[in-house]
Amino acid sequence: MNVRTCLSFGVVLLSLVAVPLAPAQDRIDKPVRIVVGFAAGGTADVMARVVADKLKDSVGQPVVVDNRPGAIGRIAAETVRNAPPDGATIMVMPIGPMAVVPHVYSDIPYDPVKDFTAVALGSTFQFAIAAGPTSGAKTWSEFAAWVKANPGKAAYATSGAGSLPHFFGVLLSRELGVAMVHVPYKGSAAYVSDLMSGQVPAAIDAIADLTELHRAGRIRILASSGATRSTAVPEVPTFNELGLKGVEATGWFGFFAPAKTPKPIVDLLNRGINKALQSPDVVEKLSKLGLDPAAGTPEEFARIVASDYAKWGPIVKASGFKPE
Repeated sequence: MNVRTCLSFGVVLLSLVAVPLAPAQDRIDKPVRIVVGFAAGGTADVMARVVADKLKDSVGQPVVVDNRPGAIGRIAAETVRNAPPDGATIMVMPIGPMAVVPHVYSDIPYDPVKDFTAVALGSTFQFAIAAGPTSGAKTWSEFAAWVKANPGKAAYATSGAGSLPHFFGVLLSRELGVAMVHVPYKGSAAYVSDLMSGQVPAAIDAIADLTELHRAGRIRILASSGATRSTAVPEVPTFNELGLKGVEATGWFGFFAPAKTPKPIVDLLNRGINKALQSPDVVEKLSKLGLDPAAGTPEEFARIVASDYAKWGPIVKASGFKPE
């Protein structure tokens, strides 16, 4: 090797040293954390764990679930909003904290559209109304007739004030032409005994939280909110079938990353989550909860989030509800 060649080779080496290597933006280089804003054992937690078990193979990193319950998902949302946008911290969140809660509480410190990157629509679910023994109703028609004949007794329980089931009840009351009284409880489990004993005549909730009691014959689901019947309770008609065209609604559990997460990483996570949701064992577990696995692109999910955020705002405002 002559002197000129050596000098040229040295210049090349110096130029390589002088230019710092840009961090790779198409892979995740540390364990992935899925933050869940609700307690272990709940539907959101199950959703996160069945995906985490499969996602590790797609991203090439361990995937753990981090439960941060409290404040209707706010704690989890703030955790993820403030995390580095490197794909190592994501969250699974239901529709409520992203499309409804920001319209209810003026002090919500996050913007569901601007502060997060939509990664994947994990699953969809329906809302339903279930009757206990008070009304004696076996069908929606019987319940509607009872409500209209007993407007002073018409009430429905939900898992909490300001929740999406609360405002779905507002929507349903509008269709009925009777202002049903909302009775909020602290969680779905809290109203069960009152519903079964007849202290509250009905409950509105995600269909997953009512299915087991319905199957056991302890309550009766009267109608569901989807465009088609729920696979969890296919014998139950939809509101649309019953002629109530204005109360169709679909809930979802979706995966989000911090805003400004690089597109290649978002796409990597999206592919991994979609693949996990196609696994037969995952489909079976989610179906038993009344959840329908749903695949799609990040862009498609982002449009769903924006659309639902715009849809529920006017309903919340029209209800006149003010949190205490």
